[in-house]
Formats: sequence, C-alpha cells, structure tokens
Amino acid sequence: MPIDRGKSLLTIARAAIARALNVSHTADESAPWLSEHGACFVTLTQFGELRGCIGSLQAHQPLLADVKSNAVSAALRDPRFTPLSAEEFNITVIEISLLSPSQEMQVHDEADALAQMRPGVDGIIFEYSPPDTLLTQPADCGREGIAAIPAPKGSALPSHGRVYRSTFLPQVWEDLARPRDFLAMLRRKAGLPDDFWAEDVKLSRYTVTKWSEKEHQHG
Repeated sequence: MPIDRGKSLLTIARAAIARALNVSHTADESAPWLSEHGACFVTLTQFGELRGCIGSLQAHQPLLADVKSNAVSAALRDPRFTPLSAEEFNITVIEISLLSPSQEMQVHDEADALAQMRPGVDGIIFEYSPPDTLLTQPADCGREGIAAIPAPKGSALPSHGRVYRSTFLPQVWEDLARPRDFLAMLRRKAGLPDDFWAEDVKLSRYTVTKWSEKEHQHG
C-alpha cells in the first residue's frame, strides 16, 4: 500500500481518537479504497513506551471502520492502561499495522515450529484448545507488546474447556529476537507455561505493512 495511504490512515486514526476525547481534529474519509475490507492494529506510544494497542486479526469490516474502531479502543479500552486523556493527545504517537491474511503453519513439533519462524518478518498467532473444547473468538487476541505479561499461576496443566490464544506483531521481534524466546512469551501471554507444547497447538503467521507518525508530522 502506498505511503500516502499510510499517512491517510494515521490521520483517520488520530481524528477518531480526537472525537472520542472531544478534541478538534479532522480527516478525509472519502477515498474509495477505505471501503475495502482490512485488518489492522493501532499502537499508541508515549516517549517510546507502549500506551495502548488493539487490533483485528481478520478482515471482518471495511478498513475505515477497522482503523477508527481500533484507534478508539487502543486509546480508551486497553485494559492494561487507564483511558487516554485529552491532555495526552498531543504527546501520543500512533502507529498502524495493516495485516496480511494469516496462514496456518504446518508444524510437526516444537522444534519444527521454531525452525519455521522468521524473525523480524512474521507475526505469530498461538492457539491451543484442549480436546473437546469449542474454539470461540477470545477477548484477548488483539494485544501486542511484552510488557508486564505475568507468569501463569497455579497448575501448569491447561484447564479443560478454556481456549488459549495470543499473538505478537512482527515488531515484537525487536525485543524477542530468538524464536525460542518469542514462542515462550507467546505461550505465557496465552496463559500457559513458557515451555508448554501439545499435539493440538496451532500456529499461524501473518506479515504487516506499518506506518508511524514518527515518519509524519501531525497537526
């Protein structure tokens, strides 16, 4: 997607957050390509530190709606943070990651999975459903970052009936450069032990095209 489209998406995301905070900021939402379905993550940072990140793993609505919804959710509904205030609006930097369709990885075991992972390229979705568990859309699949991921409490065994799912964007490779560490933190994020593996583990990969306000000035 061209750079100018990325700039448009960033402006749309900022305007959506502005409206939610009752701050004045406008964006042109008339481009025809915005009506095409797309999946994105919106990441907010302040002085290089994560301030919120919410996204979609699958393209289930027009890109315009997805960007606006995820921007507002990243600002106001990321449970790891207090809602963004109007006073923080101008010090918050927005990054948008547009996801490719995900592809399931055909892996035989953990070693095979580690060998197939591409550092710096792949976003990875980790899924595990104990036998006879119905897989449903989890509430916590749209999170990025590794800060403050707690180790699972209690038994190391997964609970029957619970679905375990997590994802990291390719940007997380900057902090977890080794596939073994990347996968360990994905499992921890899903609520499983760092070294958990089972035959029913499912891994999928996707790539992203990303744009950041660090490369564009905003008004």
